[in-house]
Amino acid sequence: MTEKPIKVKDKVKVVISDLDGTLLNKEHRISDYTKTVFQELHDQNYLIVVATGRHHLDAMPIVDGLGFPLYLVTSNGARIHSPQKELLFSHDIDSDSIKSVLDLGIDSEITTVLFKENVWQTNRHNEVLNNFQTELNYLPEVVDFATVEDFSAIKMFFTHDRHSKLMELRDQILSKYPDLFSHAFSLPLCLEFMDKSVDKSVAISKILEIENFNFEQAISFGDGYNDEKMLNATAKGLLMGNSPDSLKNKLFNLEVIAMNYDDGVANYLAQKLLSKDILLAK
Repeated sequence: MTEKPIKVKDKVKVVISDLDGTLLNKEHRISDYTKTVFQELHDQNYLIVVATGRHHLDAMPIVDGLGFPLYLVTSNGARIHSPQKELLFSHDIDSDSIKSVLDLGIDSEITTVLFKENVWQTNRHNEVLNNFQTELNYLPEVVDFATVEDFSAIKMFFTHDRHSKLMELRDQILSKYPDLFSHAFSLPLCLEFMDKSVDKSVAISKILEIENFNFEQAISFGDGYNDEKMLNATAKGLLMGNSPDSLKNKLFNLEVIAMNYDDGVANYLAQKLLSKDILLAK
């Protein structure tokens, strides 16, 4: 597939961005420069959508830092919140489906997480996961899953310090339940399962319909496999320089920009959509 030609400034009306590895820096925050660029985009009436794998209670305080209301897609598309923070769409995995996966006998070395509405249940304390939250609005609860009665959740999440271990688990689950879930590696060490109907691109299509836009008027930024369909759906999809090489090779038709640590998204948008004079005046 060849990349769709696009005159960015003339055609784009919608800007869509992932958070981790994309809009956020290494402190898991949005830099002041990125805030300035996005505030200018908002002032110029671009529709801004943030689409992340994070839970909405985790993501909301981060995007609030941009200083204006926006559409928020969370848990890889299982939740959509309006700019007024109204819940527009939700889709969970049912309890029996999750229980059937946990009954497969998942290696105890793997950190297992169920993302519930107000708490995330996990089989172990994981400091790396905790460090992703700059504000503790979404708290962990260590549980023995053998004693849990209601397994229903927004998504299942697994992490381990070896990607190969997660690949084995992914293959095990998909072999047993090939049509039950959608899944993605948001990061090489983060494997996530959602209801089969859930994907960032599906959620974004609902927002575009509400706002009378289409994917041909949108530009998107991402760094993970959970961004793949979103990046391919928009008129122009941009891969971060810090994306895994395997994803860059798979999406070889997409342009690769600077890393998230270097304000890659903001720099691209400043060059393509905004004038330098506007930014210097801020």
